[in-house]
Amino acid sequence: MPKPFPFSAIVAQEDMKKALLMAAVDPSLGGVLIFGDRGTGKSTAVRALAELLPKIETRQGCRYNCLPAEPQACCPQCQPGASGKRPAISKQRTPMVDLPLGASEDRVCGALDLEKALVAGEKEFEPGLLAAANRGFLYIDEVNLLEDHLVDLLLDAAASGVNVVEREGLSIRHAARFVLVGSGNPEEGDLRPQLLDRFGLSVEVTTINKLEERIEVIRRRDAYEADPDDFSATWARKDTAIRNRVVTARKILRDVEVPDTILMRMSQLCMSLGIDGMRGELTLMRACRSAAALDGRRSVTWDDVADISPMVLCHRLRRDPLDDAGSAPRIRRALAGVENGVGHG
Repeated sequence: MPKPFPFSAIVAQEDMKKALLMAAVDPSLGGVLIFGDRGTGKSTAVRALAELLPKIETRQGCRYNCLPAEPQACCPQCQPGASGKRPAISKQRTPMVDLPLGASEDRVCGALDLEKALVAGEKEFEPGLLAAANRGFLYIDEVNLLEDHLVDLLLDAAASGVNVVEREGLSIRHAARFVLVGSGNPEEGDLRPQLLDRFGLSVEVTTINKLEERIEVIRRRDAYEADPDDFSATWARKDTAIRNRVVTARKILRDVEVPDTILMRMSQLCMSLGIDGMRGELTLMRACRSAAALDGRRSVTWDDVADISPMVLCHRLRRDPLDDAGSAPRIRRALAGVENGVGHG
């Protein structure tokens, strides 16, 4: 199986790449929604991200990605057996699990292992995709086409961080803490508001219009398809540099300060835009902190807020029938208003 296209070799689409890296630094951001034209590198970027994430520690054979120090009660691998021994701790790739549109509820949540039940007469739980995605990423391509019953499952798991299965005489609870990443084409339909609100960041990607960048995309893609291993080796050093940025950012994330003046302006910005609830404001603070950490800084600036606000707030704006300029211009006007001390959008 060829290696995925390197993350650092993706041309342009800076907002998409930045949003994915911020979510990699701080999983509590709530995930990333990438909407845009076909063939703009959405899936390529998500799969490339998986290759540069630092590995996680778990025990060999664990299917729930348990933390070695916090084994889950439902995990037969991580619970000590009669001998008191557990499998050795190993480092594994951060999970990047695809959720296909046609997946069944059993495949997503897990269900009774029918083969073992019929052959051996043993009642055992077969973990699903939510278990496999724990401590990693859950990716849904064409997320706007996801069936409603799967949307409900995801909303429950994303909100609680726990997957609960009560069926066929089974009663299972396991951790399901994952970064939700969805991509899609807006021409194929909208997302349910409840699911849209769950995404911390939303970015829009468009077809590249600069001639030089389009040519560079074609060159790099052609080189990759001719020899994926050689192409990946060429970009390995830059991918490693990005991985190191993510690792360093995770270490300093909690030390990044958000000055009171910046926090006050964030609140003024959300109030002036009429953002419902506090989730947008909280996500904006976390996203700015994550961006500062990625830059190696220990403090959030107003430039961070101006840069990141569209990613956090565009999909949370109420539609204004009297304003056909779009969400991004409304946010820019509100940012200017707050900066000038006016406080209106």
